[in-house]
Amino acid sequence: MTTLGLAFRTFFRIFSDAGFAERVQALDSEDPTPPRLEATAPVQLVDRRDSALTLLSTLQREARLLDFVMEPLDAYDDAQVGVAARDVQRDLGKVIRRIFAPRPLAEETEGSVLNVPSGFDPARFKLTGEVVGEPPYNGTLRHHGWQASKCEMPAWSGDEASAMVVAPSEVEV
Repeated sequence: MTTLGLAFRTFFRIFSDAGFAERVQALDSEDPTPPRLEATAPVQLVDRRDSALTLLSTLQREARLLDFVMEPLDAYDDAQVGVAARDVQRDLGKVIRRIFAPRPLAEETEGSVLNVPSGFDPARFKLTGEVVGEPPYNGTLRHHGWQASKCEMPAWSGDEASAMVVAPSEVEV
């Protein structure tokens, strides 16, 4: 992160997080000597949350993924489910492309013959069928696989008490 980016994030977070604002104010005090901690004082971890929760929150906010997955579908007919699935898939695709820009792992077309070299990385190749002998192998490409060409997770700026919140309660007033 650039210094300018850090400055902007800090500036805006100060307005929404009083505890963070107090910590920044303490850092900006005249005395550059950090306060001494008692040996028995608990150590507070930096406010943050796992990036998986940030991703889930983004998928819910922009594509309503949890609403779709957690809703019982028994009361809906197939046409209604199809319409909802189409909207969720479209919006999920936008989020995934923006954050990860996925591209095929193998450039060959599905159905073509692919060489799996000796010492291959199992993260890049999943062998199916009757695998006998030692590599290299020649086989039919059934799925090209995916790889991310970037990973640009949104920044989370909430407080520690909200670290596990995936989506806020919506209240109409």
